[in-house]
Amino acid sequence: MDDVVLRAMQKWPDVRNVYGWLELDRRGQWLVKGSSGRFDVIRNSAIRDFIGRNYACDRRGRWFFQNGPQRVFVGLHVAPWVYGLEDRGEGLMTHTGRPVNDVEDLYLDEHGSLFVKSEPGVGLLLDRDLPAILDRLQAENERLAREEALLELASWPGPASLRLFGKSVAFSAVRSGELPARFGFVLRPAPQPGEPEC
Repeated sequence: MDDVVLRAMQKWPDVRNVYGWLELDRRGQWLVKGSSGRFDVIRNSAIRDFIGRNYACDRRGRWFFQNGPQRVFVGLHVAPWVYGLEDRGEGLMTHTGRPVNDVEDLYLDEHGSLFVKSEPGVGLLLDRDLPAILDRLQAENERLAREEALLELASWPGPASLRLFGKSVAFSAVRSGELPARFGFVLRPAPQPGEPEC
């Protein structure tokens, strides 16, 4: 987190939390609730970067943006992270611009969405990058020829072993509704009983 944020947290430790104001969509965009009650994409890059640098998770699996002394909980459309192919095409990066060192597991859900588990946590792969990732996936030292091959592997009873970016990854199917409980995150954070909120 930014030093200015850490200092503000020490100076004002009891500021009320905010809920229902900030969301993360499936494209990795931050959405803020406007005066009309609608959520709009935050387009200012400095604000997006500030949110990304101060994005974290509490012990209950609720993701938040630490805005100075105030914790702003984030409603997740799909998952706490959104991954995309980095510019050179040799790895992934998070929606916050953080490089991903190791992809541990891949999961395909019933809607054809591909999820990535890596050191930051579980997240959705941007759909625009799915064809490029399929080009880089290998099974038994052969490229996966088509999306249908991935769907076939997802129907196996256990995980399949694939290679991505030259490293071994486990690949299996998952039901989208199982993701929050399985990976310990909360889609719609809510205040705890008796917790004051703004």
